[in-house]
Amino acid sequence: MKILTFTGKTPSEALKKAKLEIGDDAMLIETREIHKKALGRDALYEIVVGIDGNSIEETAYSNRQTSPKKQLRQESEDVLFDISSAASQISEIAKVRDPLYTYNDIKNDTKSYEPKELKEIKSQITKLGDKVKLIQNMFWDEKSPNLEIKIPSEFAEIYKLASKSGMDREHLDTIMQTTLEHMPLKMRENSTTVKRYFQTLLRKMIPIRRESLPSAGSKKVIMLVGPTGVGKTTSIAKLAARYSYLMQKKYKVGLVVLDTYRIGAVEQLMQYARMMKLGIETVVDPPEFATALNSLKYCDYILIDTMGSSPYDKTKIEKIYECLDANDTEYNVDVVLVMPSSIKYEDLLITYENFSTLNIDTIMFTKLDETTGFGNIFSLVFETKKPISYFSVGQEVPEDLVCASSDFLVECLLNGFNRTKV
Repeated sequence: MKILTFTGKTPSEALKKAKLEIGDDAMLIETREIHKKALGRDALYEIVVGIDGNSIEETAYSNRQTSPKKQLRQESEDVLFDISSAASQISEIAKVRDPLYTYNDIKNDTKSYEPKELKEIKSQITKLGDKVKLIQNMFWDEKSPNLEIKIPSEFAEIYKLASKSGMDREHLDTIMQTTLEHMPLKMRENSTTVKRYFQTLLRKMIPIRRESLPSAGSKKVIMLVGPTGVGKTTSIAKLAARYSYLMQKKYKVGLVVLDTYRIGAVEQLMQYARMMKLGIETVVDPPEFATALNSLKYCDYILIDTMGSSPYDKTKIEKIYECLDANDTEYNVDVVLVMPSSIKYEDLLITYENFSTLNIDTIMFTKLDETTGFGNIFSLVFETKKPISYFSVGQEVPEDLVCASSDFLVECLLNGFNRTKV
């Protein structure tokens, strides 16, 4: 076995020189620090490698026989492996918390690794990791969106995540342009800081309506509207249980049912009302709506369940509007549009536009546990500027209803739904 040494400004640079010179057969024996970085002088590292004598001759012969084009192609294919291998070697050094080895420089002065050097090594590992991602996205320039501002390859990962989440392409491109215009250049060097900045920007773009409690002597009237099968009746039960039992004060809650088209829905709410000892009224015709509200005037919260309808069934939506129009009481009705998170952005937008005649106040999204893409939710509220009030993350009453937060939605959008984050 022959012992060879190679030097470089960093251990990874020295290792790369060894790889280029003698190939992959080299065995790393030792890494030394010759001298530290100082004013006007770069740091110098030396690695000691061992290799069989025959391997050196074979490597040299192979290099002579390989054509320049073939050798260049082979080097390109090995770039990712080389960087990963170097990162692994440096990672082993970075794990050392206390100096385990003592190294002598040419003056025989004893020098050991200090925390500053460890930080430099960890910084090199981070940069190498970013370079691996850059190589994996080597075709990004060909696939990147055609914008007025060119999106750097460092943004490839975050762009792909947001795109796969179902976010509208136009919205995503707008946000990318905003990011590039305002993001400090120094933060663009690291994919981690790019993602963190992007997360912060998304949070600021999501409108949220914080839960407010009724003031003394007043009451809150909330009507849930939306398509068939989105979970309005179950959401009414969750809200009723929340206001009755989960708040600091146990509020009096009453229910109003407009969904007389579905006998099952009425019976389901009747059962919830009996279990929680709540007052309940049914409305068949619009003139009865105000009477039902007055019958529950002793309640702090009045929750209204409506008939589900297709977004294109304007007759049923018009009937809900007639009930609201017939409200001659002193109570303002907050209209909450309930929509599933599992349908694409275009369908969410059509649903919102067709129900918007009811003067939507906030939006509630259900079935977050049944989808893997959340960019559609972001695009809808980004487009409509309507705030989100609640998320439904399961079927359990009342545990699976949570107050909306931009942090939670962005976490789902970029990293997927995680019940522990609720």
